[in-house]
Amino acid sequence: MSQATLGDDDELFGEAATEMRADVESSLADAWDALPAADDVWETDADNVLGVLNGLKTALDAGDAAEHLRDAKKWYTMGERADAFEDAADLEAEIDELEETIADLETASEQVGDLTTTVPALRSSLENAGDDGVDVDDECDADATE
Repeated sequence: MSQATLGDDDELFGEAATEMRADVESSLADAWDALPAADDVWETDADNVLGVLNGLKTALDAGDAAEHLRDAKKWYTMGERADAFEDAADLEAEIDELEETIADLETASEQVGDLTTTVPALRSSLENAGDDGVDVDDECDADATE
């Protein structure tokens, strides 16, 4: 192989490394963009607790963020194994941060999902508490006077 070919290979490798880093950065940006907006998670216009919980569960959906993160990790892994990145600590840190954010969203969504089944059942139990012929308010008043 001639010296000119080796020089061309180095240049091509440099271009490929630059493109690979750009692919990782682009996938990370797409993942961040796919996450819900902070206001969507925080604000509500629901009339009751179940409405709030259902709205929150919808707002906690990470959308396509996990798929974009997977793409970023794929290109990052390729670049790392090829030793294509001069310094990739920033990419690794951002990947870790994004993974944690998506995991937090998934955990919160599961917890809200549990509440969306628990709260209506609790409400029903509380509504039915006085149906056994005993007035809960009278029983509480009697306990308070003893």
